Amino acid sequence: MSRLVVGPFNRVEGDLEVALDVAEGRIRSAEVSASLYRGFENMLVGRDALDALVLVPRICGICSVAQSAASAAALAAAAGLSMPANGRLAQNLIQACENVADHLTHFYCFFMPDFARDAYAGESWHAGIAERFRAQKGSALADYLPARADFLRVMGYLAGKWPHTLALQPGGTTRAITATEKLRLQGVLREFRAFVERRVLGDAAERFLEQRALTDWAEAHDADFARFVRIADGLGLGRVGRSSERFLSFGAYGDTFPAGVLHEGAVSPLDPGQIVEDVRHSWLAGDAALSPHLGETRPQIDKEGAYTWCKAPRYAGQAVETGALARQLIARQPLAEALVAEHGANVLARIAARMVEVARLLLQMEEWLAAIVPGEPFCAEWTGIEDGQGIGLVEAARGALGHWLTIERGRIAGYQIIAPTTWNFSPRDAAGQPGALEQALVGLPVAEGDRSPVLVQHVVRSFDPCMVCTVH
Repeated sequence: MSRLVVGPFNRVEGDLEVALDVAEGRIRSAEVSASLYRGFENMLVGRDALDALVLVPRICGICSVAQSAASAAALAAAAGLSMPANGRLAQNLIQACENVADHLTHFYCFFMPDFARDAYAGESWHAGIAERFRAQKGSALADYLPARADFLRVMGYLAGKWPHTLALQPGGTTRAITATEKLRLQGVLREFRAFVERRVLGDAAERFLEQRALTDWAEAHDADFARFVRIADGLGLGRVGRSSERFLSFGAYGDTFPAGVLHEGAVSPLDPGQIVEDVRHSWLAGDAALSPHLGETRPQIDKEGAYTWCKAPRYAGQAVETGALARQLIARQPLAEALVAEHGANVLARIAARMVEVARLLLQMEEWLAAIVPGEPFCAEWTGIEDGQGIGLVEAARGALGHWLTIERGRIAGYQIIAPTTWNFSPRDAAGQPGALEQALVGLPVAEGDRSPVLVQHVVRSFDPCMVCTVH
């Protein structure tokens, strides 16, 4: 048995290393390490309750809106505050804009550049893929980045700015739009949908969502995602990266993507009371698995057996996978179900699920915008709260994001966050159960002398790690 440490990874938010135990040319076990401590949970204690809305978006520059939404939802739950219809529609549009942009940024900037590596120089497709997707220099960035900038005008109209907006509040959104601005937003959505259909999918969003056989569809199209599907088929990426057989979603955008837990083909209702955090192998004091409402964040750098700052969240004692694929499987999306039917969750399925969401959300955003009634309220008034608890559960692009809040005498007495990458990149728990990525890496081949196996890179990036959220 030999040990191989892969990392630190480039094109990743934060610091990530993966230690692999290799025997007979295959990975036998893995330890995933998040090596940067940040401590946002401790920064929040003692502050005014609404200060959370200022601080938590700074956890991440990519999913700051998701952090804002979770915090606002936790505050609203603690105060018993509900938002008007316009506020809910505007918040859906803001969150969907960030998630769609995140999915495509992951595809173009983080994931696809690995196929331009010299390791694939012998493949017939390599030269064309390298020209299109090489990191920082590929022609795809010249297409995508301007389109993304135009799409983010949605944030300008509805959220004032991105990232780190303060427009999302417990009672709704603070930026009411006029009828004229609504028309301009319709134009923004039409333009970006046209870009996605032309350059990303090469097909109408509605037709793409009807597909059941992805390989056949890809053979008939030549846009960027179809090119990836053909490469993935040739490399067998639909057969690698299998993780837990359990999938979790907190639900998103009302009933667009339902909440639930999927195991052995059956979806059960989500019960937040079944969520605990285990720190047995984390550089944090304590050994008992605690509910987030009782959780602590106390660094202990010399803890025996620890190898990461990431906690190990568990649902009903089990490791789960979260993310776009989990959302689509729990929603019973036919293409997602077909892609995992034989080999379980895998690299191809995770990327395809993101594209399914891009297509679905672009169509849904048009409907939400049409339903907004200019002149009607967008926000209910916050009147404050002295004591209470609240939970804010949302879906970021990478998966289930939860904020657990306790308020005493108007001040934050406790604040715990479980980010999507905390679920997927968690260490072993006290029972020795590995997290989703640690499971997904087992069995991958590693050639003698290969210090940075490209297949390991594909599996890791298929989860789209955000380590700064993980160690908030």
